[in-house]
Amino acid sequence: MDPHPYAARRARLQQKMQRGITVIPTSPERPRNRDSCFPYRHDSYFHYLSGFTEPDAVLVLIAGDQPQSILFCRDKDEEREIWDGFRYGPDHAQREFGFDAAYSINALDDKLTELLAGQPQLHYSLGQDNTWDQRILAAMNRVRANVRSGVQAPTIIADVRVALDEMRLIKDADEVATMRRAGEISAAAHRRAMLATAPGKFEYEIEAELLYEFRRNGAQSPAYTAIVAGGANSCILHYVENNRVLRDGDLLLIDAGCELDSYAADITRTFPVNGKFTPAQRDVYELVLAAQVAAIEKVAPGNAWIAPHEAALRVLVQGMIDLKLLSGSVDGAIESESYKRFYMHRTGHWLGMDVHDAGEYKVDGEWRPLQPGMTLTVEPGCYIRAAADVPAALHNIGIRIEDDVVVTESGCDILTHDAPKTVADIEALMR
Repeated sequence: MDPHPYAARRARLQQKMQRGITVIPTSPERPRNRDSCFPYRHDSYFHYLSGFTEPDAVLVLIAGDQPQSILFCRDKDEEREIWDGFRYGPDHAQREFGFDAAYSINALDDKLTELLAGQPQLHYSLGQDNTWDQRILAAMNRVRANVRSGVQAPTIIADVRVALDEMRLIKDADEVATMRRAGEISAAAHRRAMLATAPGKFEYEIEAELLYEFRRNGAQSPAYTAIVAGGANSCILHYVENNRVLRDGDLLLIDAGCELDSYAADITRTFPVNGKFTPAQRDVYELVLAAQVAAIEKVAPGNAWIAPHEAALRVLVQGMIDLKLLSGSVDGAIESESYKRFYMHRTGHWLGMDVHDAGEYKVDGEWRPLQPGMTLTVEPGCYIRAAADVPAALHNIGIRIEDDVVVTESGCDILTHDAPKTVADIEALMR
C-alpha cells in the first residue's frame, strides 16, 4: 500500500489551512439487526486523506510551522482478530500509511484536549454528525476550562469540507484509472444484464446478474442500490423494488454501477425486454441518445457546468414537440418548463468517491467552468407516463442513457463506452 498519495493530499490540505487543526472521523459501523452490522463503508473525506479503511478511526492534522498528521485507530487485539479479522493497530498503521504519529482510539479525548490547546482555528465539518459535534465541543470546553493557565481554545471554526471539496473535484491520474476500471466492470455488468434479459424473468433476476459481475471482477460493492425498472417502472426515477416480472414488448431501464477501491461508476442503459425496439420506443430512444451526444460534445475545458444540460435540453424539447408531447416553440417550452412533465432532472452530477460527489456547481453565483480532471455523469432522459393526452404508442416509455466522463485538455473521455447504447448495438447483442 503506497501512502504517498494520501500523505501528499494531507500536506495540500495543511497548506490550504495555513494554521490550525482539523479533526476528521471516519464513519461508524451501523447495526443491521440484533447481532450484525451493515457492510462497513468508511467516510469518503477520511479515506481520501488517509487510505485507512478500518472503523473507529480519526484523522487529526495540524497546520503551521510544525505540521503534523496523526491517526487514532483501534488497538491491535489478537483475540478480536480471531472473530473480526486483521487490525493494523497504531504502530503498524503509522508506518504503513505514513503518519507522523498514531495513538489508540481510546486516547482520543485526552489527546484531543491537548492538541486543541493553543490552536487559533478549528477546521471541522460542523453539523455533519451531531454525536461528533458534541464530542468536539466538549473537548473545546475542556480547553477553555484551563484558560487561567494561559491556554486558549480555537476562536474560529471553519468548514474543512470547503477546501476538501475543491481538492476532490479534480481527480489525479490514479483516481481516473480506478474510475476507468470501475466503468469497465460496470459496463460488462450491463452487457451481461442485456444477455440475461427475457420476457417472464423478474427484475431481481437481472439485478443478480449485475451484482455477480461486479463482485466477480473485484469490485467491493455496488456504488448504490441498482434500479432495474421494467415497463411503467422505468418512469419512476428512483425505483429500487426490482420485484416485477418483465413483459414482452416492454422496455427495461437499468441504472447500476459498482464501487471499486472507494470510487463509483454510474451507468444507465435502456433496452427492450425482447431484444427488439418498437417503432415508438426507437423514436424516443434515438431522441434521448441524440440529446446525450449533444451534451457530451459540450463537456470540455472552459465550458460552464450547465452547458451540457442546456444542449441536451434543447434536443429533448424539440423531440417532445415532434412527438406531439408538447406544443409551441422550443424556447417557449423551456421558459414555461412544460418539458418537466417528461424530463424533470438535470443532465449530470459530479462523480468520484461518492456517486453524487463533492464539489460546488456554482462559484460566486456563476456556473463553474469545467476543468481537466473533473469527472461527471451525462444522463438525459425522457419519461412518458400513460395519460389521456399522450399518444398510446408512447405510454410507459421511460428512457435514460447515462455515461461517466472525465474532462481532458481537449474535451472529454468516456469511461463507460463499453456498455452498448446504439439501437443497432443493443439489438445485435441481444440477438
